[in-house]
Amino acid sequence: MDAATLVATSHGSIDEIDAGDWNALAAGGVPFLRHEFLAALEHTGAVSPATGWRPAHLAVRSGARLVAAMPLYEKSHSWGEFVFDFAWANAYARNGVAYFPKLVSATPFTPASGPRLLVDPAFPGAREALAAALEALTPAYSSLHVQFATEQECSWLAARGYLPRIDCQFHWHNRGYADFDAFLATFTSKKRKNVRQERRRVADAGIRFEWRAGDTLDEPEWRAVHALHATTFRRHGNEPYLPVAFFIEASRHERIRPLVLMAHAGAVLVAIAIFFRGEHSLYGRYWGAAGDFHSLHFEACYHQGIEYCIREGLGHFEPGTQGEHKVARGFAPTLTHSAHRIEDPRFRDAIRRYLGAEREGVLAYAAEVESHVPYRAAPDLAVEP
Repeated sequence: MDAATLVATSHGSIDEIDAGDWNALAAGGVPFLRHEFLAALEHTGAVSPATGWRPAHLAVRSGARLVAAMPLYEKSHSWGEFVFDFAWANAYARNGVAYFPKLVSATPFTPASGPRLLVDPAFPGAREALAAALEALTPAYSSLHVQFATEQECSWLAARGYLPRIDCQFHWHNRGYADFDAFLATFTSKKRKNVRQERRRVADAGIRFEWRAGDTLDEPEWRAVHALHATTFRRHGNEPYLPVAFFIEASRHERIRPLVLMAHAGAVLVAIAIFFRGEHSLYGRYWGAAGDFHSLHFEACYHQGIEYCIREGLGHFEPGTQGEHKVARGFAPTLTHSAHRIEDPRFRDAIRRYLGAEREGVLAYAAEVESHVPYRAAPDLAVEP
């Protein structure tokens, strides 16, 4: 199919694109790419021009058939992206050049890897048509940022002149463990003892856990869960990105329904962890606690998630960004990828040099951290699934 026969359009709301058509392209088991997830962000006001995320989703059609699409936003700031370019924005400001607005392809507030160029493989010209439409938009902006994309997508974009960037997260990979004890059996003796002591402290405190699907929580329960999450965010100087209405709406849709791990001390809800489940992966997203409970964060956000993956046969667990403390609990350094198109050649050359040096630093850091994983034989450095 010749790309010239394909027509690209930009959309100020995901609802302007048919949900079934979008999801057919986004089929890959990542819940954050689904139409329902992006729509819930827009419907509940988490994503809007008022919050600095103006939707500008791209669609490419052959006649009435959607053959390519991309989640896309015009941004007036750099918050909620987790691929940090604050120094770039400051450099533009120091030189009297506007950095904002910029274009970003990502799932808002969600540092999880997955495809960004959603393409029907039956239309070989669709990806090129999508990229051409995207690049036709960028001269009106300082830059375009394709974040947490696949390594293959970023390599393809690099061939078109985008600047590739890597970062490091910590992910867990299921190697066919029969249960949590079998998983711990792969640890060195000291590390295995440390994890068992951690779990014992929580158990000895009388804290019990309950997994709940989002649709089994009524609105007062969701408000209680969200209040713990929001209070914990604010305690660390941050405002929660997502309102309680988002979680309630997401709970209505089976493919994006959140899971809530509830921790009780007696009859009192003392902590929560919110997860999303994909076809092959578990994603840890939000945590909240009513106070400081020894080792409870590690148990709720990591150990319980690993146990869930083993029990459910999931192969991969992404617990979120940052956190070298995850390594001692079985998470391995994992490279993530993004691609950046910088319009001004002066800044493009400077950022290219910066990213080259940064890449060397990230690779050295990941290799160093990998030497500290708790396994008796260290697994290979991973890339996103």
